[in-house]
Amino acid sequence: MEKYTCYDKPIKVFGVPFFEERQSLERLPEEVIKQVPHLEYLGRRSVGVRVAFKTDSVNVNIRITYKTMSVDRGMSIYASQSGQVMIGERDNCRYAGLVAPADYGVKEAETTFIKSSEMEQVTLYLPRNEHIDTVEISVDDGAKVLEPTPYKYEKPVVFYGSSITEGGCCCNVTNVYSAILSRWFDFDYYNFGFSGSAKGETEIADFIASLDMSVFVYDYDHNAPTPEDLARTHKPFFDIIREKHPDLPIIMMTRPYEIYGEKEIARREVVLKTYNDAVAAGDKNVYFIDGETYFGTKDRNMCMVDTIHPNDIGFLRMAEVIRPVMEEALKSI
Repeated sequence: MEKYTCYDKPIKVFGVPFFEERQSLERLPEEVIKQVPHLEYLGRRSVGVRVAFKTDSVNVNIRITYKTMSVDRGMSIYASQSGQVMIGERDNCRYAGLVAPADYGVKEAETTFIKSSEMEQVTLYLPRNEHIDTVEISVDDGAKVLEPTPYKYEKPVVFYGSSITEGGCCCNVTNVYSAILSRWFDFDYYNFGFSGSAKGETEIADFIASLDMSVFVYDYDHNAPTPEDLARTHKPFFDIIREKHPDLPIIMMTRPYEIYGEKEIARREVVLKTYNDAVAAGDKNVYFIDGETYFGTKDRNMCMVDTIHPNDIGFLRMAEVIRPVMEEALKSI
């Protein structure tokens, strides 16, 4: 079989800023991690990273080598430590299966997928929780390997927020709301969800503002220690992004929750104030989504794992509510 790594052309890696220059699968650059040291571990995760290519090979072997391996009490080894493979174009792809470690005691995973001899796109979504060393891809001798289809929106949509943004606790990384929306609209994206650690830091706002993006989405209210902390950071975070990107569509959201109590209402009011102030100042490319509306009116109790994180039903319903807002935002670029 002929072998490639994720660092070899024509294999493409999506979801990592400056991948061509850095040749790293870590989503935050080293200089940013040094500025925000509490993101030392989370910033090196390959959340939202996709490895993609086209091939006419019948056999496609994918091997992931890990730098770390850990247990997540809220998510299985399939959800946290495994890669997921989709075959076909993004608007009509099929789920091919897992590249899953045998157990938590190993730092590698390998699966061979069987497909047709037609030229088809293969997309590997990297594991959510671990630091990844490399991805190796093997195809049949003589098979062609080509670059994947470019995204319709090549400038990424950037998502910033909590563990929910990061993908907790769906069963597969392909089912996070950002990944669902990416397939629906065919946009590239960066996932800057940081479990328990999205505090609206100025350094992260500056980093995100340095990126060339099509839409910015943020919803870190759940990670702010108090509504007062959220009020201290939320508008300044918006202002930093808006100053660098005066025409960028910006979507502000609040956390998904079955029934909003006083705590959730107080945080929602902070986010809503940032939005209303922007509109009052003449901003015509800002949007607000109320997290209490995500789960619909029926069977809302089926949408969460632990009263904090959505399950797959919850993430799908989130994507459905965000969809019309994202459609409007993308139309404006």
